[in-house]
Amino acid sequence: MTKRILALVLALVMCVSVFAGCSGETETKSTEPKTTTPAGTEPAGTEATTEGTEPVVEDDYDAISTEIYNKVLGEFYTYYQAAKEETNVAKRQALMAIAEAKMLSAGIFLPTTSQGGNYAMTRVAPYTNTPVLWGNDTYRYHDRIVVTEPIEAAHIAEMKAKWGELLGTGEYEAWVKEYLTEKGYETKDHHNFYFDADPESWDVLATSNAADSEILVNTYDGLYEYDMENTLQPALAESYTVSEDGTVYTFKLREGMKWVDNQGREVADVTADDFVAGMQHMMDAMGGLEYLVEGVIVNAHEYIQGDVTDFAEVGVKAVDELTVEYTLCQPTSYFMTMLGYGVFAPMSRSYYESKGGKFGDEFVSDAEDYTYGKGPDSIAYCGPFVITNFTSNNTIAFETNETYWNAEGNNLKSMTFLYTDGSDPQKPYNDFFDGVVDSMGMTVERVTMAKDAGTFDTYAYVSETDATTYCGFFNVNRAAFANFNNAEVGVSPKTEEEIARTGAAMLNQHFRLALAMSIDRGAYNAQSVGEDLKYNSLVNSYTPGTFVFLGEDVTVEINGTETTFPAGTQYGEIVQAQLDADGVALKVWNGTSSAGFDGWFNPEACAAELAIAAEELAAEGVEISAENPIYLDIPVRTDSTTSMNQKQAMKQSIEATTNGMIMVNLVEYATRDNYLDATYWYTAGNEANFDLNDGSGWGPDYGDPQTYLDTMLPDYAGYMTKSLGIF
Repeated sequence: MTKRILALVLALVMCVSVFAGCSGETETKSTEPKTTTPAGTEPAGTEATTEGTEPVVEDDYDAISTEIYNKVLGEFYTYYQAAKEETNVAKRQALMAIAEAKMLSAGIFLPTTSQGGNYAMTRVAPYTNTPVLWGNDTYRYHDRIVVTEPIEAAHIAEMKAKWGELLGTGEYEAWVKEYLTEKGYETKDHHNFYFDADPESWDVLATSNAADSEILVNTYDGLYEYDMENTLQPALAESYTVSEDGTVYTFKLREGMKWVDNQGREVADVTADDFVAGMQHMMDAMGGLEYLVEGVIVNAHEYIQGDVTDFAEVGVKAVDELTVEYTLCQPTSYFMTMLGYGVFAPMSRSYYESKGGKFGDEFVSDAEDYTYGKGPDSIAYCGPFVITNFTSNNTIAFETNETYWNAEGNNLKSMTFLYTDGSDPQKPYNDFFDGVVDSMGMTVERVTMAKDAGTFDTYAYVSETDATTYCGFFNVNRAAFANFNNAEVGVSPKTEEEIARTGAAMLNQHFRLALAMSIDRGAYNAQSVGEDLKYNSLVNSYTPGTFVFLGEDVTVEINGTETTFPAGTQYGEIVQAQLDADGVALKVWNGTSSAGFDGWFNPEACAAELAIAAEELAAEGVEISAENPIYLDIPVRTDSTTSMNQKQAMKQSIEATTNGMIMVNLVEYATRDNYLDATYWYTAGNEANFDLNDGSGWGPDYGDPQTYLDTMLPDYAGYMTKSLGIF
């Protein structure tokens, strides 16, 4: 774990010690600390300091983070650990739903939206890359069917309906091609679309950033991948077997597969050892997702911790040239759903070593001779495409990998990613109809343009939502009051007294719940997608309520009462049952879904929670009133009309609903990159420069609720806890 010296506001440290354990939340110490930092690059600048405070070294910061975690999420952790220890799959899922209810009732964040659910226009036939909800397979584009003209909304609706009819038959791809031809469309084998961030790393095994993996997933194949109809299909593997006790998975690879460089020149054969090399490098590099295999693969946790140094003791081995074997700690029902994620990517051992790559204790990421993953010309490819050109913040060009095992089956032969920073709301509309890009999400401005041009009724459709959960995260341990890499950017306007008062308030559960209940998310979302779709993409839980359902009847305790949920019960229904039993005024399940409505905005409940918070904080000498409000810093991009409008709507809602007891400072950022430094690119909680931030979220890596809930683990194990200002 990279250690840092952190300057904390003394008053905040005092508030931690005063308030810890005072709100009735369960305190639990972590038993499985993890010695890694969240993914990303190290800070290039100095952290913000406050005059008159003493620097707090790493151990103090870790201790403070642990204390605060126990206060705000200790009850969740206790319930979640019990759920993870349960071996019955259905009961395990029910217990995870109960744990999630405890997390939501802690009020540490406000779920906002999923991805999609807005008006869009496209030349891409629906569901021609898998719409599976987890992993990275949905970003594999080689099977996409793209046409030369915009597709009419009515035709998109017909194709979607047919997909539902043909699901699991393997017939959808052929049907779509025939259907489009009958309707007069002409297919093409080149695809253009936008990207909005350069890869920070070109090494898919050393990164957890979506901007990296969503690009790089097109450069390699996994063992198995989801097809258009959400069915797992052989990719680099041609078959697999599972041992009788469910703990050993053995994959047989295809023969004759090759690794190439970005010029298409062969550099090595694809072998079983490449999966061993890839897994070891992933654990050595500590890119931020290694926790996914901890407790899943034998000795993965021990190797990552350094307790096991010989990788031969880890449960990944090449049985022979074309046979790779994974040995699991216990039967894992969702193991196959994990294979589409980057942690299971292969890596050519010989090519890696030719670029200065080493393994184990010899791995040094900043060694002078280590050039692997520094650009698209320093990785090897075994997937459908090679990257032949990269111009920063401009273009990424993909061409067919001629040695790819299924090159003849690709619907696309080339792709071009074109950079956009989102600052010009009209450009995507013009680029779409000029043929520059093949798809376009529609903001309020673009809807107006389309209606004025007469294209809206013909081509605009409502895009599907996915399983991504964006959140408004509440910083419960704020230490940065300017950007971590530039002390002159994002400077908080608050006084030291206001900083201390905010810190005390954010440690109070009832204050956090009141804040969450004060935000009219419909009004907020309308600034992006328009009034008529404002509820469409709203989500109310972290794990979607329909993500899993019980495969059998399950009896669990809800606050000491044995409660039976029948087979088929959706995850969200159990979450709601626990919230109701706890008397928390949140609606996360409406009987069929956890999305498409606002179950958090509740002015009456907000007032009740704020009254309790004011009383509790007054007892500690902290007044909350309209005359002496709590001030919150919320970052906003001034180069984005949508961002400005959304944050204005948020500010107005918070201030009006709380009768001025909570006031908002909109901290302005003139560029997208500076905004992301404050809200997304920071690597640890002490660099998070906000009180409330809606600039981040989580999408599932595999098909189990654990993929969401693990992100809230303590001791640097949880990827999203840094968004709370801890670890």
